[in-house]
Amino acid sequence: MRVKQRRFVTSLRDDQAIMASGLDENVLRKSMPEHEINSNNEFNPDETKPRWGPQHAGAKELASQYTAGKRLQETVCVVLTILFMLIDGLGLVYFFRVENWVVILGAALLGILTADFLSGLVHWGADSYGSVESLIGKSFIRPFREHHIDPTSITRHDFIETNGDNFAVILLPLMKMAYNFFTMSQEEILASYNWWMYVFLLAIFISLTNQFHKWSHTYFGLPKWITTLQDYHVILPRKHHRIHHVAPHDTYFCITTGWLNYPLEVIGFWTKFEAVIEVVTGHKPRVDDLKWAKKQ
Repeated sequence: MRVKQRRFVTSLRDDQAIMASGLDENVLRKSMPEHEINSNNEFNPDETKPRWGPQHAGAKELASQYTAGKRLQETVCVVLTILFMLIDGLGLVYFFRVENWVVILGAALLGILTADFLSGLVHWGADSYGSVESLIGKSFIRPFREHHIDPTSITRHDFIETNGDNFAVILLPLMKMAYNFFTMSQEEILASYNWWMYVFLLAIFISLTNQFHKWSHTYFGLPKWITTLQDYHVILPRKHHRIHHVAPHDTYFCITTGWLNYPLEVIGFWTKFEAVIEVVTGHKPRVDDLKWAKKQ
């Protein structure tokens, strides 16, 4: 009788958790509990095998492969990118004309949408293909593998480890823009101003993408202004992103704002893309990802 009562209470608690979360039951039951990094499955307290989290064998091995060389690369990219952001930002402010404000608003919106799509494209590609053992695997594929089996590891990364790769991506375009400011005439700069503004804002949104991603996994201690932006889906919301963290991690790849996830899912964009790649190359998606998830 006591066992039946305990099961009833557990079941009731499970149902209450599902309703309170606002998430689909399948998502809630099959994704890592974000509020407890050492949990496996809050709906099955008797489960002891570490399906995810920092105690997972694959997560431990992948975390150990973060090297001093990789740290140096990230640090240099962050410092240089911030420097060129300041240079380019000052240049854009200096050449600003009031009549451009409507175009700038359009450039900002287009920049957000482009960043969201590109974040999905890179995320999908790194999640679905490549290997940690490849030439660039330990530097750029490894974090994606670790993230799936220990999603909250990103909350334990500092600013440099979280954002270093994104800053590296935008460094060269920002350097080129700074070079243009110092070498082109005023007429040439004004003629290219709207395009440069779009590129600059796109770079800003790309640089913020993994920070938004980190916040989507941070369930405690976030300032009110961040959770408000998440609640109104201005940046990537926590509940929205958790849909991606249901194995086999084959949907909702966009992580800047997540605005494009639903429309891309409706048209089956990623699955169709994968089908074409498999027909052309014979490569199936997420094989390496599954290998790390299965490590004991």
